[in-house]
Amino acid sequence: MEILKRENLETYINELLKSKYYSDYGPNGLQVEGSENISKIAFSVSATKLSIEKAIELNADTLIVHHGLFWKFHPVKTITGPFSKRIKPLIKNEINLFGYHLPLDGHKKIGNAAMIGKLLSLENIESFGDYKKMPTGIKGTFPIEIKVKDLKSKLEKLLDHKVLLSSHNKDQFIKSIGIITGGANSSWNQCIKENLDAYLTGEMSEHDWHEAKESEIHMFAGGHHATEQFGIKALQKNIEENFKEKFKIETVYIDSENPA
Repeated sequence: MEILKRENLETYINELLKSKYYSDYGPNGLQVEGSENISKIAFSVSATKLSIEKAIELNADTLIVHHGLFWKFHPVKTITGPFSKRIKPLIKNEINLFGYHLPLDGHKKIGNAAMIGKLLSLENIESFGDYKKMPTGIKGTFPIEIKVKDLKSKLEKLLDHKVLLSSHNKDQFIKSIGIITGGANSSWNQCIKENLDAYLTGEMSEHDWHEAKESEIHMFAGGHHATEQFGIKALQKNIEENFKEKFKIETVYIDSENPA
């Protein structure tokens, strides 16, 4: 039986998600080096004390997440306090940590936004959003126009999360939507340029609520974690399909009770 090597897995994911083309808020790819040989991979939205402890409990040698541990907007950190409770167990247990941020947001087929688009049965899907010339989400059209308030209800069931809505007319029918998951609340105004009816993201600020409404863009915010659970699950499925039979690897998804 062949053994999956850490280097081969990283190369595969980097090429799949086109990581090298993104100028991100932090490093994409391998963030903490662990075992060279991979047999069990855990997937989670974020690298937290909880997800790391669960990966150890499940005897995983690799943890792949959307939100890694290193960010440009964070100051230089010592390995103390809460940060040490994440780093030390990874190193002690020789667990590889991979993080993929914007590449997993913007991927047109298995990205966070793309997967929500599929669940909404969107048509005419194209890349949407722009961070340093790379897409961060998708846009598309509904096969049948849908009322704003009905889409809110549908999203709440799909995301299993309360959805905030800023709308000038909740009974209006909408045909098109732009989706950038997570904390892209300020990107709703790109819908004006793209002539889209609505926008879905994870978070909404006070001023965005007013400005989107006044601009007649129906803005939905379904939670940062809730909107970003789909891409990492799609990546898990992709890796299973491409590696499970050849290398006999196991995969597992670690959920999080995160209401934000």
